[in-house]
Amino acid sequence: MKILGAIAGDIIGSTHEFRPLKSTEFDLFNEDSFFTDDSVLTVATADALLGGRDYGELYREYFNRYPHAGYGRRFVKWASENSTEPYNSFGNGSAMRVSPVGWWARDMAECLKEAKRSAEATHNHPEGVKGAQAVAAAILMARQGASREEIKTFCEISFAYDISTPIAKIRPSYSFDVTCQGSVPQAIRCFIESTDFESAVRLAVSLGGDADTQAAMAGSIAEAYYGEIGEAITLETWTRLDDFLKIKVEALRKFITKR
Repeated sequence: MKILGAIAGDIIGSTHEFRPLKSTEFDLFNEDSFFTDDSVLTVATADALLGGRDYGELYREYFNRYPHAGYGRRFVKWASENSTEPYNSFGNGSAMRVSPVGWWARDMAECLKEAKRSAEATHNHPEGVKGAQAVAAAILMARQGASREEIKTFCEISFAYDISTPIAKIRPSYSFDVTCQGSVPQAIRCFIESTDFESAVRLAVSLGGDADTQAAMAGSIAEAYYGEIGEAITLETWTRLDDFLKIKVEALRKFITKR
């Protein structure tokens, strides 16, 4: 089933977010694995695209439906106060939720424009916008058949990211970093080094940083590139979503299939 890459990555990484793991050897799922704000706002982005609605409105609606999903402090304040103004964030919240744009867009111009719109509802800092655009662009390129090297080069040139350092060199000193500039390039690198969806997510979690978000980002690109996340991972992911989220994911999947 398409469009589950970010959600699967989020759920897999959920139990490691505040328990740094510097290894790719771990159980993908356990009884405590759950969806977090990454999944909730990813589905909200899809909902906004399908309904042609304002991103900010949907993000607030989903926050009110799932108020305890683990949002960042500034997002909680923004959503709770029903603010209509963004708060100039460069956190990776803009990038963690953007994957539906990469599936929805038909070309790069449309992809970058829509990723910017989705980011600017809250994360209107240039780095916040750039992070969202990089992930969405990588997904678009991946699903359209671009090579890893083409995706890497595009992101390095277009967004001034360094994606050349191997994960093995990043991992030892890497720590929890929720900024786009400190987490998006590393997540893209996890995809670059991957051999399938699972390995991309394992590499992201093994950084020992913002595990659920980086696994969501790396997983979303890997799913687009490899074309699947695997039956076992799909089943484990799907069973952890409630009916409301399942309906929204299925609606986007059907739309993408027909487009």
